Amino acid sequence: MGAAAGFRHVQRADGTVVITHGRVAGTLRGARAAEFLAEVDDDPQLVMARWTGNYRHGNERTAKQHARNRG
Repeated sequence: MGAAAGFRHVQRADGTVVITHGRVAGTLRGARAAEFLAEVDDDPQLVMARWTGNYRHGNERTAKQHARNRG
Protein backbone atom coordinates (compact mmCIF):
# COMPACT_ATOMS: atom_id res chain seq x y z
CA MET A 1 0.00 0.00 0.00
CA GLY A 2 1.38 3.42 -0.89
CA ALA A 3 1.84 6.02 1.77
CA ALA A 4 -0.54 8.93 1.94
CA ALA A 5 0.96 12.17 0.67
CA GLY A 6 0.00 15.79 0.43
CA PHE A 7 -1.59 16.28 3.84
CA ARG A 8 -0.71 19.36 5.86
CA HIS A 9 -1.91 20.61 9.20
CA VAL A 10 -1.94 24.03 10.80
CA GLN A 11 -2.45 24.75 14.46
CA ARG A 12 -4.23 28.06 15.00
CA ALA A 13 -3.79 30.35 18.00
CA ASP A 14 -7.15 29.27 19.47
CA GLY A 15 -6.02 25.60 19.55
CA THR A 16 -7.96 24.55 16.46
CA VAL A 17 -6.14 22.23 14.06
CA VAL A 18 -6.99 22.40 10.35
CA ILE A 19 -5.95 19.46 8.15
CA THR A 20 -5.76 20.11 4.41
CA HIS A 21 -5.32 17.87 1.40
CA GLY A 22 -5.61 20.34 -1.45
CA ARG A 23 -8.60 21.78 0.40
CA VAL A 24 -9.80 21.53 3.99
CA ALA A 25 -10.14 17.84 4.90
CA GLY A 26 -10.95 18.28 8.57
CA THR A 27 -11.06 20.69 11.49
CA LEU A 28 -10.33 19.50 15.03
CA ARG A 29 -11.09 21.43 18.20
CA GLY A 30 -10.59 20.95 21.91
CA ALA A 31 -9.67 17.50 23.20
CA ARG A 32 -9.65 15.95 19.70
CA ALA A 33 -7.13 18.56 18.53
CA ALA A 34 -4.89 17.86 21.54
CA GLU A 35 -5.10 14.10 20.94
CA PHE A 36 -4.24 14.60 17.26
CA LEU A 37 -1.23 16.79 18.05
CA ALA A 38 0.09 14.20 20.51
CA GLU A 39 -0.16 11.48 17.84
CA VAL A 40 0.92 13.34 14.69
CA ASP A 41 4.67 13.16 15.36
CA ASP A 42 4.79 9.38 14.78
CA ASP A 43 4.03 9.31 11.04
CA PRO A 44 2.34 12.58 10.04
CA GLN A 45 0.98 11.61 6.62
CA LEU A 46 -0.65 8.37 7.72
CA VAL A 47 -1.98 9.88 10.95
CA MET A 48 -3.61 12.75 9.03
CA ALA A 49 -5.06 10.33 6.47
CA ARG A 50 -6.55 8.22 9.25
CA TRP A 51 -7.96 11.20 11.17
CA THR A 52 -9.65 12.62 8.08
CA GLY A 53 -11.10 9.27 7.03
CA ASN A 54 -9.10 9.20 3.82
CA TYR A 55 -7.22 6.05 4.74
CA ARG A 56 -8.86 2.88 3.44
CA HIS A 57 -12.24 2.59 1.86
CA GLY A 58 -12.64 -1.18 2.14
CA ASN A 59 -12.90 -1.93 -1.55
CA GLU A 60 -9.21 -2.33 -2.35
CA ARG A 61 -9.32 -6.14 -2.33
CA THR A 62 -12.47 -6.25 -4.45
CA ALA A 63 -11.01 -3.83 -7.00
CA LYS A 64 -7.78 -5.82 -7.17
CA GLN A 65 -9.73 -8.94 -8.18
CA HIS A 66 -11.88 -7.18 -10.79
CA ALA A 67 -11.40 -8.41 -14.38
CA ARG A 68 -10.10 -5.07 -15.70
CA ASN A 69 -7.38 -5.00 -13.03
CA ARG A 70 -6.06 -8.51 -13.58
CA GLY A 71 -3.01 -8.49 -15.76
